[in-house]
Amino acid sequence: MSRPARLLRTAQRTLIAVSVTSAVMLAGCAESAKEPLSSAAPSAAGKKPNILYIMADDLGYSDIGAFGGEIDTPNLDALVKQGRLLTNHHTGTVCAITRAMLVSGTDHHLVGEGHMGAPNDERRGLPGYEGFLNESSLSFVQLLRDAGYHTYMAGKWHLGSAIAGGAVTTAGKTPDQWGFEHSYALLAGAAANHFAHEREGSTNYTEDGKFVQPGQPGQPGGVGGEPFYSTDFYTKRLISYIDRNKADGKPFFAYAAYTSPHWPLQVSEPWLSKYRGKYDAGYEAVRDARIARQKQLGIIPADFTPYAGAPDTTARSPATAGFNTATAKYINANNGMAQGYTDYGPGKVNKKWASLTALEKKAQARYMEIYAGMVDNLDHNIGLLIQHLKDIGEYDNTYIMFQSDNGAEGWPIDSGADPRLTDEANATEPVYATLGTDNGAQAARRLQYGLRWAEVSATPFRLTKGYAGEGSVATPLIVRLPGQSARLPNLNALTHVTDNTATFLALAGVTPPTQAAPPAVDAAGVDRNRGKVVYNGRNVYPVTGKSLLPLLEGGAASVRTGPLGHESYGRAYLISADGKWKALWNEPPVGPLDGRWQLYDLTRDRGETTDVAAQNQALTNTMVGEWQQFMQRVGGVEPLKPQGYY
Repeated sequence: MSRPARLLRTAQRTLIAVSVTSAVMLAGCAESAKEPLSSAAPSAAGKKPNILYIMADDLGYSDIGAFGGEIDTPNLDALVKQGRLLTNHHTGTVCAITRAMLVSGTDHHLVGEGHMGAPNDERRGLPGYEGFLNESSLSFVQLLRDAGYHTYMAGKWHLGSAIAGGAVTTAGKTPDQWGFEHSYALLAGAAANHFAHEREGSTNYTEDGKFVQPGQPGQPGGVGGEPFYSTDFYTKRLISYIDRNKADGKPFFAYAAYTSPHWPLQVSEPWLSKYRGKYDAGYEAVRDARIARQKQLGIIPADFTPYAGAPDTTARSPATAGFNTATAKYINANNGMAQGYTDYGPGKVNKKWASLTALEKKAQARYMEIYAGMVDNLDHNIGLLIQHLKDIGEYDNTYIMFQSDNGAEGWPIDSGADPRLTDEANATEPVYATLGTDNGAQAARRLQYGLRWAEVSATPFRLTKGYAGEGSVATPLIVRLPGQSARLPNLNALTHVTDNTATFLALAGVTPPTQAAPPAVDAAGVDRNRGKVVYNGRNVYPVTGKSLLPLLEGGAASVRTGPLGHESYGRAYLISADGKWKALWNEPPVGPLDGRWQLYDLTRDRGETTDVAAQNQALTNTMVGEWQQFMQRVGGVEPLKPQGYY
């Protein structure tokens, strides 16, 4: 019996044993005004399972109803009733890094995204820091296509932008060159306008490897073309791809790579107006309510100590005197004050609700209203996708996975300075009435919801996108097995985005290549093929993630056999293989001013509220050493000046 067939049979047997109470409507979602879409008949037995992978962009851990949020997400909540939650899932700290690990199934330093985009420091030009998916990457999409799958994507790519047959560049490759049969892709990391309005000849989007300009005449969003709002359009395009070949009976992999709720904050009616007044109570009240629902839903234990939030900061803390000077010695993950390194940058203004003026509160509440509308609209589109699978008889034979690409985006509205003037201007007419709308220009108003609302989205965890805290790298994850019709218990085992890659291949019955690549020793005596395998004439890094199927089938308590290490922007962490300990480093002033590593017991303190490094110095030192070994294995280079992209 094939692996997918065993999976389906195991799922069916497990579902018989699940109690009726497991299918009860999620307690935190009872107030939803919308009903999820209906069920339909299963597809024919014996076919390999389809795979629908849905990725949100910068969605926080607690934003959807199933994870404690107050935003209406009835379709995702309904999916949970026929699936399960994985509550300890980890990604990269930023989008391109996560996506590189997803496609390749291994660490981002190995495959070109050691930094999101090419770095502008001493790492520029080093192997693994190309800033796009490099030629050492193995694409699971191509492996699925080799195995007879149709492969489709619509949405954000962010891993390369050079089309096949075009001018020779160092910009990487578009999705059609990595195995996607059909794709409509935003090549960059963000849309300038979710309603498009691209210039003639622009190179921001491709369809099937050719540049397209949504908003131009005859194209989507343009005169004579279908409407274009990113989330709505990507859904329709992905459905159209699925329908092109549905008659041939072959399975498909469909990747819905949504750009919502990434800035600019924009959404159409009725979602634009739906949440007016919902957030007038402010950050702390919304966060406290989410924590209460998370405990009620069992997302976190009743005795969980959540991160209390960053202190009220009404003025920036200063940088050190040597910051941005030629003689600066910046504190980094390898060198702190104990080693003679002293310099770091300024802090950021981060005010609590009570410190805002009335106009600031008005603007801030509106930002979150628009963000919530985007999440609600995203859920609506996910419902359309799932309903279509039911309508064509493929739902029952489809593995569905939903997650965010990283934690909530906390980009400060005024780059870390006091945003009062910007917020008060946005709260004043005629600007206020236009917030979240389509301005008709290629570049929409750069509207973000800032540090505090991102902290709310990250509930109950610490820090946001780009940092090494759980609020940055822990994301919601929902999985539904083929044939599953009732909810299974939450899983709290440590999982990672590279495990998704291995799972997709296992579902399809695909064995990744294992033939060792021949040595390629350079002038420095380094074997550039060490650890690589041969695939289709290329020497590539193998998938290092672990299939989640043993965990999902109930035959394993964990799929991890070693620690989970990570680094980006100089920020770092290492989680022990058993998921208990996390050694963590962020540069000052977010991290300790002396540059020391912190240690947290995740089994007791996943909110990262109590640093226990001083009481466990030997363990901390061992884990830092393991992190340094990890960096050596993957070719990672700790920057001399750690700093985020904002």
